[in-house]
Amino acid sequence: MDLSIIIPAFNEENRILVTVEKTVRFLRERPWRYELIVVDDGSSDHTAEKVQKAYVSCASVRCIRNPENRGKGYSVRQGVRVAQGGIVGYMDADYKTEISCLDRVVELLETGCDGVIGDRSAEASTIAVPRRGYRQIGSRVFRVLLHRLIGLDHLGDTQCGFKFFKRNIVQALFSRQRVDGYMFDVEILLLAKRCGYSIEAIPVLWQDDPDSRFNPVSGMARNLGELVRIYWGYRRAR
Repeated sequence: MDLSIIIPAFNEENRILVTVEKTVRFLRERPWRYELIVVDDGSSDHTAEKVQKAYVSCASVRCIRNPENRGKGYSVRQGVRVAQGGIVGYMDADYKTEISCLDRVVELLETGCDGVIGDRSAEASTIAVPRRGYRQIGSRVFRVLLHRLIGLDHLGDTQCGFKFFKRNIVQALFSRQRVDGYMFDVEILLLAKRCGYSIEAIPVLWQDDPDSRFNPVSGMARNLGELVRIYWGYRRAR
């Protein structure tokens, strides 16, 4: 197996098949052996059933299920545990990042990088549908807090849901990763920095999700709590 792509999904029955279909179509045009692992995070809708029914005869696509909603970080961690690819990564269930960016990812990983992450802030990135105003403001506030609490000043974008690593690197990182929510990306990148892994950021073609269910108040509060947890947890570990 050359490549494993993990797609964490929670109540995505209206969009998950579009994401899987676009990804499979792209991968079938490449010479790689691949697997897609959809991790259903305790959805109350038919996310898992739709994937299982549509790809019942396709060995390259499978779905695993969390018995209850545990969070994006937890779901990606479960996917990493069963992934077989030499390259392992994850992408969003609502197809925010264009899958064609994977060509550059594979090229960099095959020529020496330990990990490659999408960077929406890169000058060459194309934002087809920009984030709404309140989310742009929240993103700027988040970056200030992130840099002051955690560091990672060398990375312009920690939260783009398009990250890939060599198999041994991703296993090492997620064996130590503990944050179950959205801020797991920060923890992974902090661990990578402390381990001295080489992480390359690439421009992406990205679009916002107009159907996003992110609550700006409760969501920011939850994310801030996870950042503080990361800060204190790794501050003690210095």
